[in-house]
Amino acid sequence: MHRPDGGLRRPAAIRLIATAMPDTSAIRCHGLVKRYGDVVAVDGLDLDVRFGECFGLLGPNGAGKTTTVEVLQGILPADAGDVQILGRTWGDHEHELRQRIGTQLQETRFPEKLTVLETTRLFRSFYRHGMPAERALGIVELEEKKKAWVKNLSGGQRQRLALAVALVSEPELLFLDEPTSGLDPQARRQLWDVLGTLRAAGRTVVLTTHYMDEAERLCDRVAVVDHGRVIALGTPRELIASLGAEHVVEFAVGGDPPAPEHLRALPGVREVRPEDGGVRLTVAQPHTTVPALLALLGREGAELTRLATHHATLEDVFLRLTGRSLRDG
Repeated sequence: MHRPDGGLRRPAAIRLIATAMPDTSAIRCHGLVKRYGDVVAVDGLDLDVRFGECFGLLGPNGAGKTTTVEVLQGILPADAGDVQILGRTWGDHEHELRQRIGTQLQETRFPEKLTVLETTRLFRSFYRHGMPAERALGIVELEEKKKAWVKNLSGGQRQRLALAVALVSEPELLFLDEPTSGLDPQARRQLWDVLGTLRAAGRTVVLTTHYMDEAERLCDRVAVVDHGRVIALGTPRELIASLGAEHVVEFAVGGDPPAPEHLRALPGVREVRPEDGGVRLTVAQPHTTVPALLALLGREGAELTRLATHHATLEDVFLRLTGRSLRDG
């Protein structure tokens, strides 16, 4: 299959988009392009988000995630491509769509001298239908703070207030743009619990994040985005399985490491990749690979200076696809 510009569409995107019927799609976009002068922020991006799933856009800062979401939300116009939200287009159905979607931005500024309850009621007044403000605060566990001024909230509490505001219309589709960015670990996990409740209730959620553990825990499917394009698409388990092994061994030595062909010959090794002054091995069974690696280093007289193992993650998928870490973005 070919894109309108004559280029080949990415096979992974074709396969997953083709399996979704139009009436199962909360979002469909094809060939999405957005430029800022000479900079192409989104470059021919295709997406299909199904009703009832939590769909993640995963990538480093600057990958084009926020721009994509702002186009999908009708905040920015696309320079090219087709976008349908809940079976509608922004050009013909903007007022209807505003009533049917909810949005939590990366950073939301509320009036500092309104209380939490007053703020939630204010946003509830913008919609024809929805839930009482008190119920929205209950969902995000802010009932005890309903009389507190916004200026006195912590960062995590502000994020939960932003989520309550996004929920007051009982939206069919919820956009969450880096909802836990800048939060401490405890606040992140509290917000994860709230998002897990929404996911279990079958709400359709589009989540952007550069935290791979967040995407693995919350998302049914993930699109890995880099330089404004989808470079991988599937469930977190499918993407990790694409590495061909479930574990990673990282090591470094005082001098030159063993030759790559010697490392590939070790039991269970699927891939060898030099990085950051060391070597990364993708392996099937670390308990057989590590002893063989230590024996090899001993035979070659190499002094081990670092050794670590971990389960493969979406971070490893991104590194495999791009040669860079998500944190490098």
